[in-house]
Formats: sequence, C-alpha cells, structure tokens
Amino acid sequence: MGRLIDLDGLGRFSAGSRLFATGAAQSSYNLAYDWAASVVGRGVELVGAGELAPETLCLVVSLVGSTTALGEQLPAGDEPERAVRALERRLGERAGAVAALNLAAENALIPLIAAAGLGLPMVDGDGTGRVFPLVEQTTYTLGGMSAAPLALAGGSGELVLLETAADRVEELLRPVVLSVGGWAVAACYPMAARDLARVLVPGTVSLLMRAGEPGAPRSAAAPYGVRTLCRGRIQAVEGSTGHGGELALPSLPSSIVVRESEGLRRLVRLEAHNEIVLALADGAVVATVPDQICMISTGDGMVVDVDKAEPGLEVDIMVVKAAPVWHTERGLALGGPRAFGIAL
Repeated sequence: MGRLIDLDGLGRFSAGSRLFATGAAQSSYNLAYDWAASVVGRGVELVGAGELAPETLCLVVSLVGSTTALGEQLPAGDEPERAVRALERRLGERAGAVAALNLAAENALIPLIAAAGLGLPMVDGDGTGRVFPLVEQTTYTLGGMSAAPLALAGGSGELVLLETAADRVEELLRPVVLSVGGWAVAACYPMAARDLARVLVPGTVSLLMRAGEPGAPRSAAAPYGVRTLCRGRIQAVEGSTGHGGELALPSLPSSIVVRESEGLRRLVRLEAHNEIVLALADGAVVATVPDQICMISTGDGMVVDVDKAEPGLEVDIMVVKAAPVWHTERGLALGGPRAFGIAL
C-alpha cells in the first residue's frame, strides 16, 4: 500500500534530493520547497508503479528551463495543474498518478506539488536515476516511450501543447521555454502504469527520503554505488572550443583543472558540457557519463555547479554509478560520451 509524504517527509525528501543535484539555484530551491510545503497538507500518497491498476494513465511532471529564472519570475502556483489538465484534454483521459522526470532539487519537488494540487498519488521512481540535460535523455525513452504530446504551462499564464517526433522535443521545447520567461512546468511522457513500471528507475523517492535523514551518509543517495575520485583544489577554469560535435545542449563547454591534494597529486581535468561529462587524471580517462561526475565542496558539502567553479576552491570529485540500463548499448547511445560529442 502507499505511504504518505507529509511535511516531515518533505523535509527528508528535499534534503536527499540535493545530495548530488547539479544546477540548483538556492533561491529557486527555497521557492520550490516553500511552494511544496504550502500544498502538501496531510500528505501525498507514494505508490509503486506496480501497485496501480495496469491501465492507469500516468503523467510525468517536471520543471523545464532555468532554475535561476524560476527564482526571478515567481510562479502563479497553478502551473503544474494547468499543464496536467491540458495534456488530459488532449488525451481525452484523466491521469491517475504523477511521476518525476528526475529527482534533483526542484525537479523532485515539482511533481510532488502537482500530485498534492491534483489529489493524485506520486509514483516511487523517476526517469533517470540521476540528471541529464535533455528531456528525452530518460529511461522512459530507452523503454520506447515518447515525451510528446507535451503540455507546457508558463508563469505568466501561457499554455502550449507540443506534438512532435520523440527526438525533436528538446529542439522545439527550448525556444518556447525561453519565450515564456526561461522556465515552465511540463506534463509529458503519458503512459499506462504497466509501461511506467517497466521503464522507470524504481524506488528512488523512498531512497532519497532515507538519504535525507539526519546523519545518513551521502552514499545512501546512490543506489548503484559511488566512489570518490579524489580530493583537490581547483587550479583553473577554462573555456573550451567543444568536444568535436554539433550538440543540442544548452550550454558552453568548459574545462576545470583540479590538483589532487594527496597521494599521487595528479592533475585532474574535468570536461563539462552543461554537466561534467569526462574526467581525466594525468591524461588518462577515469570517469565518463552516463555515470554522474560531481564536485562537492569540502567546506559546506554542497554540489558545486560548473558555472560556480573557481580557482582555490577545495572539492571532492565523486562519481555516482548510473542505473544499469544506462550502460547498455542503447543507454550509452542516448547518455554516454558520444551523446555529448566525445568520441570514446
């Protein structure tokens, strides 16, 4: 049977969601947390996809666009509901549950807000097991599900319905999101519960709630394993001309050079394209996507985003193992090095 995510559970869930979250702005995270706390009420039911009737319509709800923009252009509060209702109208069917695209910071809280506002259960799992920059970089896609049709609700009342081929969603979505203020709430990946149970990374909401308990180790948020590559001090942050391919990623490439503090005192170079996609130690490859490579500040334990890296900052470089499906041939094609323009 389902369990309730009440206000106490929300605190643990949100804490766990930040342990390896990249791209989370403090102002937008605080806003999303306060938003969730204001609507969670007596609690949101958390259910396994397999506990739902097989034909139940499930919709994935997520923030899309810039978290910084969310902190600057405040939501009206009805964006998740408007997005879900618009997609329901297109499908001619009511949703019976809400699921997450990914569970990093704000993106963990938006589907919870949607579930609370709509009076629906939230599914225990997500579509990545980590975070990827593109809407179609999900285990849902790997399982043959399409993000479209997709409904988008903006903070100034905009409502957009997008229908396109599965591999063109991001290409068309990004300029629309920019035009409505830089962020929006999307309802997407409509599917039956039987399909959701087959394609999601299961149990990740429960996992993050446990990881967010006081005293829990950071590794508790990494179900497939985590390793510390090194501890070191950032020596330089450099621009890059790219990694050899035309990419659909909304960022400029950069390189971060870290000098290892102990042991071999290697020079570790982190190649980033929206996120860190490759780590080299003295020129040898030591980690790549689809595993998640994070810089953790030794000062406050928070994830250091690529655009916040600066010389002199001491960091732990940690590698979070991706779900097994990402290490299959199809998973590597969608989220591995070549998907980011690195010919490995």
